Amino acid sequence: MNIHEVYRELSSVIPEKQLLKDEPMKNHTSFRIGGLADLMVLPSEIEHIRHTLKACQKWNVPFMVMGNGSNLLVRDKGIRGVVIKIANTFNGVWVEGCCIRAQSGALLSALSKKALQAELKGLEFASGIPGTLGGAIVMNAGAYGGEMKDVVDWVKVMDAQGNEFCLSNAELEFGYRTSYVQKKGLIVLEANMALSHGKYEEIKEVIADLTRKRQEKQPLSLPSAGSVFMRPPGYFAGKLIEDAGLKGFRIGDAQVSEKHAGFIVNLGNATAKDVLALIELIQQRVKEKYGVELKPEIKVVGEG
Repeated sequence: MNIHEVYRELSSVIPEKQLLKDEPMKNHTSFRIGGLADLMVLPSEIEHIRHTLKACQKWNVPFMVMGNGSNLLVRDKGIRGVVIKIANTFNGVWVEGCCIRAQSGALLSALSKKALQAELKGLEFASGIPGTLGGAIVMNAGAYGGEMKDVVDWVKVMDAQGNEFCLSNAELEFGYRTSYVQKKGLIVLEANMALSHGKYEEIKEVIADLTRKRQEKQPLSLPSAGSVFMRPPGYFAGKLIEDAGLKGFRIGDAQVSEKHAGFIVNLGNATAKDVLALIELIQQRVKEKYGVELKPEIKVVGEG
């Protein structure tokens, strides 16, 4: 693996301030956990992404794509190869009639705010989801009865060879926390969301109501990666974990949230090893008591 050659090639087309060597991943995840990435690329143009893919393939260097790191647990020894972080350097947003078109690094919270300003309804559910548009499309993010599949019209993607093409809502094959994009390992570049006209005050009140519910129920004051487990059919993961007596249980500085047992929080110095041990313990205890298998919703990457 020749990361130095990749860096040299990329530095000829991407500003050096957008190429971060030995970058601590804990600075790029909402969990505030993770070792060093060999090289992080912060693209501001589609060509930056394409150039990175081609350089990685040429020098046989692995790469991974991330958004805002809100659903990500990076192991303690970090990530070998290149991390392409598509976030605030690639976050353009345009309102076009009843539609909002945006680059994949735009935050859902910013898109929800933009929709409110334009008096467009349909994105209220996304107002408190901390991730990017790209990440939300990959996993069909949702909350409070709304999902990305309800609003996405089309998505422009790139494959590992650098080819660009568009996918319609039907072609995206949205399911519970999954999509065609995820299954095929595609990179989201841009998306168009079809919304509808509404009244500013009514949209604002829905967002305020959802914000209140989040603040009441979720541990927003501590680092976490959101809901740890997918919802098992017929159950709620948080209730199963609480009923198993694990609310507040901790390994190291990783703790099952005392506010919502579906979250694991970082009390300060939690390691990925702590979190993974806690996840395993939760899965074992819930399986033993209720015969239910909990599947993680968070993505785990990197070397242990």
